[in-house]
Order: sequence, then structure tokens, then C-alpha cells
Amino acid sequence: MSKQDSPQVGAAAPDFTLKDGNGNDWRLGDKRGAVVVLLFYPGDETPICTRQMCSVRDRWEDYSATGAEVVGLSTDSVESHQKFAEHHELPLRLLSDESGEVANLYGARSLIPGKVARSVFVIDAKGVIRYRDVRPLGLFRPKDDEVIKAIEAAKQ
Repeated sequence: MSKQDSPQVGAAAPDFTLKDGNGNDWRLGDKRGAVVVLLFYPGDETPICTRQMCSVRDRWEDYSATGAEVVGLSTDSVESHQKFAEHHELPLRLLSDESGEVANLYGARSLIPGKVARSVFVIDAKGVIRYRDVRPLGLFRPKDDEVIKAIEAAKQ
């Protein structure tokens, strides 16, 4: 699938169901009526990903104030997510996309085989993608201010 085949801004967000760090199902389609932020990241306990998730944690009050549901996704296991979240006191739900199927649906593929690209998708209350930032190399993390601004814009 090329970038052109993956959903772009203005397209309907593909629905999916994944397990969270507690082993519970989380389904995008159940979140209609609220803005949802999908934060794809390559892996738990890696230097850049840990900084990214801890930055979200440190700005959680600002994220919460938007009313959006913010979730992290990687190909790590449910157990890995649970340990990662506990270790760093992460307030956001982490979803396990072990097969990489959801990352493929969204075109969030890394240049590193088997890993997802560091990506952000902001989906509005109607299920439409309003912001898309895919970084196949993943060396730089998204800036929280940009993501929060994109959430606010999606609420309009």
C-alpha cells in the first residue's frame, strides 16, 4: 500500500478493535461523537518513544482539557504496554497492534521492518481524519503543541 492508498486528511478513519494494556477491547467506532488521537510509535521502552510518551504524560492536563481521547499504538504486546505504562506512569491507554494490521490500514509504516512509523492521526467526532503526520524514520517526535492545536481544530 502506498501513501496514496492510505487514508488522507478528509477521509473516513478506518475502524478497528485492539486490546489495551489491560487486555480490554478498544474500538475506534465506539468513540464517535468525540475527537480521537491515535499516536503510533515504534516501541515501548525505546529512547525516543519513551520521551514521546512521557512528554504526553507531562502535558496530560493540556491534552485532557481538549476533551479528546488520546491513545498510543505500537506492535508491542499487551503485557509490554502494561509494564511500560506502569513504569512511566502513563495516563493514556496503549493499544497492542502486534500484527501491524492497524498501522498498515493507516499507512503508519516505518522504514524499520516490523515497526510502525511514529505517526499522529486526529479524528473528528464524525470519524473523519483531520490531521495526519507520518514519520517513517521516526527520529523526531511530534510536538505536543502541534497535536493539541490539531485537536482543537478538529473540534470546530
